[in-house]
Amino acid sequence: MGTKPKAVIMDETAINRALTRIAHEILERNEGCDNLALVGIVTRGDLLAKQLVDKIEEIEGVRVPLGSLDISFYRDDFATFAPEVHASRIDFDVDGKRIVLVDDILYTGRTIRAALDAIMDLGRPSRVELAVLVDRGHRELPICPDFVGKNVPSSHEENVRLYLQEVDGRSTVEIFDVEPGARVGSAPLGGE
Repeated sequence: MGTKPKAVIMDETAINRALTRIAHEILERNEGCDNLALVGIVTRGDLLAKQLVDKIEEIEGVRVPLGSLDISFYRDDFATFAPEVHASRIDFDVDGKRIVLVDDILYTGRTIRAALDAIMDLGRPSRVELAVLVDRGHRELPICPDFVGKNVPSSHEENVRLYLQEVDGRSTVEIFDVEPGARVGSAPLGGE
């Protein structure tokens, strides 16, 4: 991108606070962590899911199962561009589990629809809930998150992007103008 963000809407402290709150909300809604598993959507949802699993372990003293899900081949726009393909890693049986899908930025809902298809191909969970760090609105599908770190009103001409220390060298949520010819979406791994 090479441009400065229009705004920084969450810094590392705000991200950490939001994840701590979401972890508590997940435990409260599910009455603990029995039969609970978190599945993060690659590429940053999986990193957020790991942080949530760590926080749940701090709170409850139990490490819940953690998986990562690549939805590249489930996307409805798969044929229009070449997505970077990653491996899914779910080393537990999803049948009967209460699954919390974790993603970074919720926008149209199409990523979540693809993730639901991918999860259902693996088995039949008893429940699937959705945790997102940022809900920016503009849904095209009837998808509603159960747990939200921050609601950020935005326009279609803006990109809301999460950067994480592990892959980008900083943890922040920033808003950028969409450059002509660019597509709205997640930040590439390792920044721009």
